[in-house]
Amino acid sequence: MGQYQPALLRRYNPDAIARYYRYRPWLAWGRLIRIIWSFAGFILNLKFDEWQDQIEQNKKKRATQLRELLTRLGPTFIKVGQSLSTRPDLIHKSFLEELVKLQDQLPAFDNGLAYQIIETELARPVQEMFSELSPTPVAAASLGQVYRGRLISGEEVAVKVQRPNLRPILTRDLYLLRWGASWLAPWLPLNLGHDLTLIVDEFGTKLFEEIDYINEGRNAEQFAHNFRNDPRVKVPSIYWRYTNSRVLTLEWINGFKLTDTQSIRAAGLDPEEIIKVGVTSGLQQLLEHGFFHADPHPGNLFAMPDGRMAYIDFGMMDQLEETTKETLVDALVHVVNKDYSDLAADFVKLGFLTPDINICPIVPALEAVLGNAIGKNVGDFNFKTITDEFSELMYEYPFRVPAKFALIIRSLVTQEGIALSLNPDFKIVEVGYPYIARRLLTGESTELRRRLLNVLFKDGKFQWQRLENLIAIARTDHNFDVLPTAQLGLQFLLSEEGKFLRQQLVLAVTADDRLHTAEVQSLWNLVKDDLQPNRLLNVAIAMLTDLSREGAAAILPKATSFIPFGSNQSQNNKF
Repeated sequence: MGQYQPALLRRYNPDAIARYYRYRPWLAWGRLIRIIWSFAGFILNLKFDEWQDQIEQNKKKRATQLRELLTRLGPTFIKVGQSLSTRPDLIHKSFLEELVKLQDQLPAFDNGLAYQIIETELARPVQEMFSELSPTPVAAASLGQVYRGRLISGEEVAVKVQRPNLRPILTRDLYLLRWGASWLAPWLPLNLGHDLTLIVDEFGTKLFEEIDYINEGRNAEQFAHNFRNDPRVKVPSIYWRYTNSRVLTLEWINGFKLTDTQSIRAAGLDPEEIIKVGVTSGLQQLLEHGFFHADPHPGNLFAMPDGRMAYIDFGMMDQLEETTKETLVDALVHVVNKDYSDLAADFVKLGFLTPDINICPIVPALEAVLGNAIGKNVGDFNFKTITDEFSELMYEYPFRVPAKFALIIRSLVTQEGIALSLNPDFKIVEVGYPYIARRLLTGESTELRRRLLNVLFKDGKFQWQRLENLIAIARTDHNFDVLPTAQLGLQFLLSEEGKFLRQQLVLAVTADDRLHTAEVQSLWNLVKDDLQPNRLLNVAIAMLTDLSREGAAAILPKATSFIPFGSNQSQNNKF
């Protein structure tokens, strides 16, 4: 049984934890009584509101009481509240809004004990490792606290120390939560349709990952590797010689919290550029890398004096599989195309709905929520507003938010909130749309090219306006260059893979028994300034150099098929 002692358990294992406490129930009785007593008073208040028909009048007051109750119960329940704040499938909207405010700030534990933990874990006196170490923590949270210091070798560092006996406290609480979930679920006012213990297990797994500082260090290094070619993103270095599972030593970041607008402006930084870096790096994490920072609150994001944005605290991260990233892009395409039946099918693939669910009644509900949102001026789109509207839908229908998507929702809403604090007029689409449009147009992979075709063709017809909109939106991103994109597109057209698109484009240009010269002219007017003759010539020479003689011969018949649309144009339609 020794290997299953809570203090020694490195990964969340509900069976091992249950075995340990099943034979030692007295270790959990006192805690159980305190939890039951705390929630009993809260539930009685809810029932009293119901008897007095005062549910609506008191719902804000009860939500505040729940937040305060969870804070008093300590680290596990603070984290539970933070997790529930992203679960509209479990908690009603009126409680969600209050739980979002839940902070994990707690009084710091004794500094002498913290220094003792550092020495015990790293097996050296503090003086042998650090020439300086702050006498008090610069930050204290529910799981640990941070000191500012300097290594003997001179590097300025942050030293993160875990709270004492944290693992036994968390395992005991998780055991009680799971035990209670197994028989309380039918009595709770939650829209489930699945085992509540699975929710506890998802939470326990992420919590155990968060308290393993070796895991956090590896996450930081993977994140840094993903952004190695992006000079705008900073990730602190990990000093592994002074790190283990309970002590983490990393590079100290000098910067300003993203909510400190005054200091950011005083340093000569442009908040708009900081916002852009934050949103585009967030989208890169989700749609390119698949490895994303799931806790980007203001204390974890800093604007540096040189204009870079720094991420810190990599305890809460998650990974998206390639198929999930592809389905996410599919879902975006279906939202844009207003294909709500396909969108409902995407929700099944992503795990929001079970495969056996009847999606027919859900489709009109999706249309009611999203149709209204995307029917408005795209510049007025607000992710938080959509999330709030969606929370009502998820509470009424058998939706379940997979754990990683709860983290994604939390991440996106938080980043939008930070951006709004820097600029009250911020619109997420003004930054997000150009990035997504550029990704679709460059089409680095077969899957992205296929999704671009899904956007450009609807009911077998080419959507000229969509292509024009995509190019116009992408050009608002200064990193987007039409010429390389056109080059990629031409290479794709002339490839075997592009055979279908060649046929479709010919049909598109001659559709409805007419030549679509006006649409072609409109597109040309949009991009002609970027397609200067000398640049076009250089690209053409480069492409011909890369082609074999046989390849060039194979292309000639295809190229000549496009001549009527090029060389025979009038002077006014020249391109």
